[in-house]
Amino acid sequence: MLTQIWLPRLSFAPVNTAPRGDTLVVVFLRGAADVLNMVVPHGEEAYYQLRPSLGITRPDDLRKKKEERTVDLDGFFGFHPNMSPLLEAWQSEQLAIIHACGAPDESRSHFKAMELMERGVDDERGPASGWIGRHLATLNTGNSSPLRAVGMGTRPQRSLSGSVPVSALRSIADFHLGGDQRALQQMRVALNTVYENDVLGQDTLSIMDTLQKLNVQNYQPPITNYPDTEFGLALKQTAMLIKAEVGLEVSAIDLGGWDTHFAQGSSAGLMPNLMKDLAEGLAAFHADMADHMSKLTTVTMSEFGRRASENGSLGTDHGHGSMMMVLGGNVDGGKVHGQWPGLGEGQLIGPGDLAVTTDYRDILSEILTKRLNNSATNEIFPEYQPKSLNVIL
Repeated sequence: MLTQIWLPRLSFAPVNTAPRGDTLVVVFLRGAADVLNMVVPHGEEAYYQLRPSLGITRPDDLRKKKEERTVDLDGFFGFHPNMSPLLEAWQSEQLAIIHACGAPDESRSHFKAMELMERGVDDERGPASGWIGRHLATLNTGNSSPLRAVGMGTRPQRSLSGSVPVSALRSIADFHLGGDQRALQQMRVALNTVYENDVLGQDTLSIMDTLQKLNVQNYQPPITNYPDTEFGLALKQTAMLIKAEVGLEVSAIDLGGWDTHFAQGSSAGLMPNLMKDLAEGLAAFHADMADHMSKLTTVTMSEFGRRASENGSLGTDHGHGSMMMVLGGNVDGGKVHGQWPGLGEGQLIGPGDLAVTTDYRDILSEILTKRLNNSATNEIFPEYQPKSLNVIL
């Protein structure tokens, strides 16, 4: 179903007027993804010492089947085999990876880490709005579309909160009410009656008019099919909205289930299945949006990573350092960016976690300034001075 979450307009004047930049797609991997098994440091012996059961076999270990071996990327890092659908994007240099990145918070609490990351702040004393919400509020693109920002799901993501209205969209198909034109007309009459002189109601009707023109059930991407999952549907609907030119600037999408303390799986199991959904979805989106990649940037993030060593339940506990991926036509792709801190003795932090050497806000700030035409990073990420990694061209 679809829900509109409308937040009040505040007297917060945009500080920047600029033409629209890229459409931004933010994928949040909720539950703390095990990035060490997603982008495997197969060139580091300590990785295999820490993960005797869960470690993904080296690319050249012929004792294992090909579908169980790491897919080499640069001689040191490699994809989990279930991430291989993203190889085409990597080889075409439209996919960049930033390893050992994350937030300064070391609480290892899902709730706190996600809250701070989506607000783009170091601690609870920062502004209550989300970093995307502040981006929208500080950039006047002249775009009044009620679909300027969409959160895929039953309610908008925390990062979207702020003074600019956003919409929560679970399924475009639900806006067709099963094709019942009489029911649609009755809804329109009811909304007109209730909201005759109300801007909110008129915006709702505008969304209805727009979405009724789209038919997700008959949509056929030109090259490949999306996975038949909620994540696949969210990406497909994002593609439809971009192609329909409805004014979409930001789409926020969640993929949850990454908190794998027990029976995580190495080449098969819970975590590999999530990787398959992620990689197949992003690969389908990349292929579908081939003609739009010059004006599209997709970024993945997770609240933190997992412990470097496997636990006694063949899972991984809460860690620290994570990994981000940026997919788009204007990235310095085919590279693993950032400073790798190592997994050896004396290199892990806390109870045994990958260190953070790149703040996630450095990556988001590059996207904001170079691709979204928004230079107000001091307001979007208050009290933080971003550093450039040149991931974005």
